Amino acid sequence: MGDIIIQKVVTKKHEKNFIRFLWEIYADDECWVPQLISDYKKTIRGKNNSLVQSGPFEHIIAYRNHEICGRLCVGINEELNNAKNYKEGYISLFECIDDYKVAKEMFNYASNWLSERGMERIIGPISLPNGDDNRGLIIDNFTDPTLVMNTYNKSYYREFFEKYGFYKYWDCYAYRYDIEDEIEDRYRKYVPYAMEKYKFRVDKIDLKNIEKEMKDVKQIIDEAMPKEWDDFIPPTDEEIEIIGKSLVPVADPDLIYIARTEEGKPIGFNIALPDYNQVLKKMNGRLFPIGFIKFLYYKKKIDRARLFVLFVIPEYRRKGVPSAIYLNLFDSAKKKGYKYGEGSTVWEYNKIMQRDIEKFGGKIYKTYRIYKKDL
Repeated sequence: MGDIIIQKVVTKKHEKNFIRFLWEIYADDECWVPQLISDYKKTIRGKNNSLVQSGPFEHIIAYRNHEICGRLCVGINEELNNAKNYKEGYISLFECIDDYKVAKEMFNYASNWLSERGMERIIGPISLPNGDDNRGLIIDNFTDPTLVMNTYNKSYYREFFEKYGFYKYWDCYAYRYDIEDEIEDRYRKYVPYAMEKYKFRVDKIDLKNIEKEMKDVKQIIDEAMPKEWDDFIPPTDEEIEIIGKSLVPVADPDLIYIARTEEGKPIGFNIALPDYNQVLKKMNGRLFPIGFIKFLYYKKKIDRARLFVLFVIPEYRRKGVPSAIYLNLFDSAKKKGYKYGEGSTVWEYNKIMQRDIEKFGGKIYKTYRIYKKDL
């Protein structure tokens, strides 16, 4: 069979192989959606996330007989470690042929790399720092479509992780909403009552004033993010700026809302996006020469959306703010002809968001598992 060689990604050819391996491994898989190669380059270079700023990392490729057979990213989020007093590293972007020996060699490399840098644990697969994609392994649903910026993987990946000694850290859930269903009348009556009683409004995001809007978003996150969440810290100003710049080209203002008091204090927000995977599926990773034409054509046919996050500051969580945001989002999505939406990925310890989603009819239909291993 030949020896397995681990190669760091240091050249453009390595980078190309790192990306193109996805097309090899998922060539006949209907649920996999190829991302735009130009955007994927930005992701692995840390141009649309905090990969570079957060700490050291390496992209690696496994070769056997000069053919690529696996890849992953290993790194350390020093900002999170410092804030939480951890000695923890991560792996992300894991892909592998159906051969445990290849996975084992990559896991060995990642474990040694982290141990040499004083880390005591490894978690993964997780998003690259400040990202919201490539989080966890799907363990229970390999047939439903993959929505925008969400992960898809081979079913045997779970076996590889567990055979190496990884154990469950947390599960994250994807909820499905059937937008064609009607919202219960009690919520339609309750929301206007709550807005009047507690003196708040819900505004569509203003993409022309994105810097101001993102300052409000950051203020909400700073106040709303529970300190006991093990895996998150509020984003820095620089990370918020990255998120804002990434949103502008793809956001639909009818799907993103910010709640404010009558005095203008920001108290809650959501981020949801149209499911561009329905378009990307037709483009095979390329915008040119005809990908752009396909994008314009199929963009009009998008009928799904993904809700990424919803934050409400503590004193307004039980005052109808989450319900008001959900109701605006549902009504806009329905008006645009969306058939269903996905709320993901919701960590299993985020009971508040789970209750809010389930209250509006969301049902778990996918589970993503994040693993941990002591080094």
